[in-house]
Amino acid sequence: MPARFMQMQEVADELSVSVSQVYHMVRSGELPAIKVGGRGQWRIERARLEDYIERKYTETADWVRENPLIGREDEIDPSD
Repeated sequence: MPARFMQMQEVADELSVSVSQVYHMVRSGELPAIKVGGRGQWRIERARLEDYIERKYTETADWVRENPLIGREDEIDPSD
């Protein structure tokens, strides 16, 4: 069974982003997290990360619907 809380590096690895990007998501309130311990280390609950990912799928689907690729197929970058 996976741990309930994840370190920022683990979240960064899971999302394939940098730790500084995760820090920004946490500090902006986009990704809920808590500070624990005397040194105030950030921890992200796995369930909250999964909620965040689902929310991003919904936001992306909405954006795609609102911004169709009509006549722009030659501009698609397959590496994205």
